[in-house]
Amino acid sequence: MSLYCAQGGPDRELSSRELRDSLLAALEKLGKRSKVLAIPPDQTRTASRAGELTRYAWEYYGENLHAVLPALGTHKAMSPERIAAMFGDVPRNLFHAHNWREDTETVGVVPKEFIREQSEGKLEYEWPAQVNRLVCRGQFDLILSIGQVVPHEVIGMANYNKNILVGTGGPDSINRSHYLAAVYGMERLMGRADNPVRRVLNYAASHFLGNLPIVYVLTVVARNASGATVVRGLFVGDDAECFYRAAELSFQVNFELLPKPIRKVVVYLDPREFHSTWLGNKAIYRTRMALEDGGELIVLAPGVREFGEDAKIDKLIRKYGYHGTEATLAMVSKNADLAADLSAAAHLIHGSSEGRFRITWCPGHLTREEVEGAGFGYGELGQETQTYDPEKLQHGWNRVAGEEIFFIENPGLGLWASQDRF
Repeated sequence: MSLYCAQGGPDRELSSRELRDSLLAALEKLGKRSKVLAIPPDQTRTASRAGELTRYAWEYYGENLHAVLPALGTHKAMSPERIAAMFGDVPRNLFHAHNWREDTETVGVVPKEFIREQSEGKLEYEWPAQVNRLVCRGQFDLILSIGQVVPHEVIGMANYNKNILVGTGGPDSINRSHYLAAVYGMERLMGRADNPVRRVLNYAASHFLGNLPIVYVLTVVARNASGATVVRGLFVGDDAECFYRAAELSFQVNFELLPKPIRKVVVYLDPREFHSTWLGNKAIYRTRMALEDGGELIVLAPGVREFGEDAKIDKLIRKYGYHGTEATLAMVSKNADLAADLSAAAHLIHGSSEGRFRITWCPGHLTREEVEGAGFGYGELGQETQTYDPEKLQHGWNRVAGEEIFFIENPGLGLWASQDRF
């Protein structure tokens, strides 16, 4: 077990040249490889710089990089245009689209006794470790798992073995891990590297992935004082130390602890990245611990046109809506379709304020009837953007028409909480 690179700090800004040189130095330490698979995220994680790092790996390995498998999870396959925008001139024929419902196989099963323990007695199911067949059958002599460590609503801190076991996972592994997170409580695990969901994935990785030559390439990304997105750290390794070093840095630079709760938060969702509430609800997850009771979250979402990235999940969200934990658990117990898609149920729980604060969605391509039918408040995008212009607001506290608001340009880059809720 080795740590091949550990570059970074709260004040570091790694340039593209430093990223490239650090990655290539780490790859040199691995020795010659003849059949390499790269597993980066998709365009919803553009800030991770994974596209750039994948390109450097391709330049280094050349024809020995045999495949690129974006860790889509339940997301839609990347279009050629999105691949080009994120990965540059990496050949299109290297890319494989992960189909989470069809392309996986089970490589082992975490026993239900372990799940019962981690869920504090609330769940009584096994957890199948499912991965894309290309990962477990491709006979690669190196699998580069590339991505960003950042606070996350399902896994506490994103990436590491989640990139494999969820990003290339199947229906049962994704459904049951998301549901475990929802039952345990999102606010209890966000920003924490050690939590029940991570322990389940660590169990699966140590028992069932040990025969795979996986090396993790992990970035930590944050805003600097001028508001630019910069790389604070790069960590490359084949064991948990790589992840925990990155998670420690991420907690320092991606977590913002506020002295008081926020009355109104305005979040902007870049239309190039966010097309659904499935993704855009990061606006809710990452700010919920900062919002005061009775406060309001306004989500400016010019690119959002649907609820689920997956057609079946989109239908379930429209049918059942975001109505909180108690209501969702009752619906799961009474409805077979929702019980069969527990990641959708978990998402419905995560996307509710539990009645504690108002959520006003301002989508570019969903109607008032659709938004309100799903349980959210509706705001007209043009009108709200005139009031809260993303081009004029700065990250953090702003005063708009005599009102104090907190503006977040990209919720995927951080986690916000008031001192009394974290």
